[in-house]
Amino acid sequence: MSAKKVKVRFAPSPTGDLHVGNIRTALFDWAYARHTGGTFLFRIEDTDTTRVTDEYIQAAIDTLKWLGLQWDEGPEVGGPNGPYLQSQRLDIYAQWAQKFLDQKDAYYCYCSPDELEAVREEQRKANVAPGYNGHCRELTADQIAAFKAQGREGVVRMRMPEGTTSFVDEIRGEVTFDHKFVPDFVLVRADGSPLYTLAVAVDDILMGVTHVLRGEDLLSSTPRQIRVYQAMGVALADYPVFAHLPFVMGQDNAKLSKRNGEVSIAWYREQGYLPEAICNYLALLGWSPGDDVENISMKELTELFTVEKVHSSPARFDMKKLEAINGDKIRALSVEDFAKWTIPFLKKAAIIEGTDAEIALVKQALPLIQERIVKLDEAPQLLKFLFVKEFAIDSDAVSKVNDESAKSILKRAQSELEQLSTWNHVSIEAALRTSLIEEMGLKPRIAFTALRIATTGSTISPPLFESMELLGKQACLARISLALSL
Repeated sequence: MSAKKVKVRFAPSPTGDLHVGNIRTALFDWAYARHTGGTFLFRIEDTDTTRVTDEYIQAAIDTLKWLGLQWDEGPEVGGPNGPYLQSQRLDIYAQWAQKFLDQKDAYYCYCSPDELEAVREEQRKANVAPGYNGHCRELTADQIAAFKAQGREGVVRMRMPEGTTSFVDEIRGEVTFDHKFVPDFVLVRADGSPLYTLAVAVDDILMGVTHVLRGEDLLSSTPRQIRVYQAMGVALADYPVFAHLPFVMGQDNAKLSKRNGEVSIAWYREQGYLPEAICNYLALLGWSPGDDVENISMKELTELFTVEKVHSSPARFDMKKLEAINGDKIRALSVEDFAKWTIPFLKKAAIIEGTDAEIALVKQALPLIQERIVKLDEAPQLLKFLFVKEFAIDSDAVSKVNDESAKSILKRAQSELEQLSTWNHVSIEAALRTSLIEEMGLKPRIAFTALRIATTGSTISPPLFESMELLGKQACLARISLALSL
């Protein structure tokens, strides 16, 4: 890409939680800025006040922070090109719109929605590409006065000249748009509020953005933005460089949705995916570090990321691969970091309150489950047996400790455990293997399933003997007695 000092921007219009596509774009922008020693700018496009709320704006800010995608310029950070919420820049857009009108690059259009729809219907019948037909391009003063007398409020439209717009996309190569398919477009609504095409183009120029990395769905808006640059008087050499990122598709090759892969990043956070795992996986959607490497750190991403390695073909979202990467990231955590990420899930599930004693026990138990889980939200189910105040066996497991065979196993185990003077997983395992496996001739799966259910309440738990050690002798014997009494 260009040798000029890089400045990229992430500019969402948060009408809900940021989704996978948003964050993949933010990640690539952030990684490219860090790779080149450039600037990562964060801007909020909130001129659609009916859909963008303060709550969604704050959620977008919090999501970027949680993912570790810290920006150099933008909300909460500031910078020389603020304000960074477009709703606070309306006067700037109004001034530019007036300049375009004064230059005759733009004009007022008084066509009503019904009239515009009637034109589109005629175009469809004629098998002509639908678009504005230029009806108000050359209105006389009398025509304008007549429209105003009817109480019509005009929108501001940009004139598209005849010809074509060509530019080099860093991912797709040279792209050309015939202006027959890019009709005069609206810059400002009748109520005076700017549309995306005006605001984004003006802001990118005024804020010094050099490279626009964004989704492929915005490719068709590029000739309109270039037209705004021209009307602003921007030299061709100062246009931002464009790179349109491939779509993210579901497993069924349809656009990603809740049906084929959850869209919202907030959902992944609630499910217990680590931010670094999300970033690692999203980086692989349309980009590759090479050599079949899939597990990379954020630091490695900034060292390796180049736009030249971004693919032009759509990327397919694979939940199983994300889970595998998340599991790898969990296993790589230190106990302290694993505890930091897991404890909020245990508190939310009301497994612990967060006392020092509880947290100490959690840290002892976490190594037992670190190899077994792929998401943090699995921890409460696996660790709840250590903290329940009123122990009960899961209803679907009761039958497995109710028959005579299971009861004989539990009675023998109880007898052996009562005699243990040293209570640790080594001594527990040795005693039970001798009595249940060697002397009673049972298979481990048969012998230890009943014991697992009796002591943890479930057929699924951390390693049995280590769990019993943490639970303590008194609690284990009490629970076995309870199981025998069912």
